[in-house]
Amino acid sequence: MTPPERLRALLAEPGLVIMPAVWDGLTAKMTIKADFKTAFLSGSCVAASRLGGPDLDLLSFAEMMDSFNQAHGAAPDLLILADADHGYGNAMNVQRTVRAYGRAGAAAILIEDKITPRALTAAGKPALPFEEVRMKIRAAVEAAKDSGIMVMARTDCRPTLGIDEAVARIEMYVEEGADILFLDSPADDDEIKRAVAAAAGRPSFAVLSPGAPRACPSQSEAEALGLKIGTYPTGMLSPSVAGIRAGLDALNAGNAVADSALEPADLRATLGYDEYEAQAKNFVLPE
Repeated sequence: MTPPERLRALLAEPGLVIMPAVWDGLTAKMTIKADFKTAFLSGSCVAASRLGGPDLDLLSFAEMMDSFNQAHGAAPDLLILADADHGYGNAMNVQRTVRAYGRAGAAAILIEDKITPRALTAAGKPALPFEEVRMKIRAAVEAAKDSGIMVMARTDCRPTLGIDEAVARIEMYVEEGADILFLDSPADDDEIKRAVAAAAGRPSFAVLSPGAPRACPSQSEAEALGLKIGTYPTGMLSPSVAGIRAGLDALNAGNAVADSALEPADLRATLGYDEYEAQAKNFVLPE
């Protein structure tokens, strides 16, 4: 089965699917070793790791694709939903983006409706006009037919245009053939329920990390609300930043490692040194 076929089968099973947010080979490898079948290649996590900065539409298509290739290369069996932002341009750019991720082995791809380039502010995410968004999602669905990659259509218009417009966009995404639906920044459970109803039986995706101005149900609450997929962009990123800080604090204090550091043998095992040695023996020349 192809990655999209495997993801479709997984989403047909009962229960909430948790997609840890990954950004490189190590996070992808650790995710699949922790028995997760899927992951979300998060733009915010990639921005943090590559730029050391915020997720404000500064990443390029090439940078995101490179991060996908790192993650997919380290964990080929992990079903990755790739964050492709706004598709990096107009409807034709969207088609190029969707086809590229499909060829590369992504199981699904996210396309959203916000305006690009974004205004020079961190506040708000103004959205494209309704019919222009329709053409971008139509283009994505058409291009997805080449590989079977699933299309997740996201609307960011809730904070600027209101919930009625956001629900109307989700209904339009369904009409255009999107496979997974995503309402960003719902204010409360009732808005989540409206978005799930608008998805008309297709899987609904949600960001469940705390901290942002949006409804943040628990996993059990999310499932009860009808959500199918939950991701946690800060779930691994925040502890990673905390670990780096702890390591730097330890060095500043004159120590070799932080109290939270892995034992050397555990770190080597996590990074796969023993696996490498076992595979390399097949190619060692006789003495």
